[in-house]
Amino acid sequence: MAQPLSADQFLAILKKSGVRVVEHGNWRTHNRNHKGAWGPVHGVTIHHTGPYSTEAGMVELCRTGYTSLPGPLCHGVIDRSGTVHLVGSGRGNHAGSGDEDVLKAVIAEKSLPPDNKADTDGNPHFYGFECINTGGGQMWPEAQLDAMHKVSAALCRAHDWTARSVIGHKEWQPGKPDPADIAMNDFRTAVAKILEGKPTSTVPPDVDEPRYAPFPGAAYFRTGRRSALITAMGKRLVDEGCGRYSKAPGPTWTDADRRSYAAWQRKLGYSGTDADGIPGPTSWARLQVPKP
Repeated sequence: MAQPLSADQFLAILKKSGVRVVEHGNWRTHNRNHKGAWGPVHGVTIHHTGPYSTEAGMVELCRTGYTSLPGPLCHGVIDRSGTVHLVGSGRGNHAGSGDEDVLKAVIAEKSLPPDNKADTDGNPHFYGFECINTGGGQMWPEAQLDAMHKVSAALCRAHDWTARSVIGHKEWQPGKPDPADIAMNDFRTAVAKILEGKPTSTVPPDVDEPRYAPFPGAAYFRTGRRSALITAMGKRLVDEGCGRYSKAPGPTWTDADRRSYAAWQRKLGYSGTDADGIPGPTSWARLQVPKP
């Protein structure tokens, strides 16, 4: 049985994990402790937010909640750049009622049984992270997934848990789909690698050399985008044996660019949603695209 981390401890271990952290309002004392116990804690639950208008608006919603479900709706919101927004410390309204057998498996750090009943309140027992994603097929940026893995591993390390203490909301509460399009066994494998001291990705020491183009952001790579940077990227992919082009790479982003970049991500060891062909900051750094 683990006692929950204090707000100061929580902040410190997240910062130590290497993620960017932003504090919001009175997050240190913002909780639902007056409605029930907070602790003992047994694990980490990963959620997706669902549809949103703006990321900032979603962070605020997770902080304040609804009339029928007051906030905080999690402890931290992980945006699509990988920044962790702290909105609460203590009991939150995020896990809800789930399967007692799943909780027992988490405590014992065993394989999870099916979540086929909702007979146990999870809010006292899980740290919760809402990760900004519509849940409707929206891709998961590499930077966001990296932060999700790191914060999960940081909490596991703080409590001497294994990666089996990290679950998806869909593994806890019947009928929940989140986090959509993430295979939680693969997610736990990535967390385990961090706990073993094996980074899931490595940035080369000369990533900041001015001769290389800085990462322009995942949103840059969209249908119709035309620039010399895309040509330079394509040439580097060909150099790395990852070209999937029927002709020489050109300046317009196409599906051939996406398939070629996916091949590069797989070459680096990524799989699943981590190899969707949309560049992320770590894989981009390792590609070392020259400035056009």
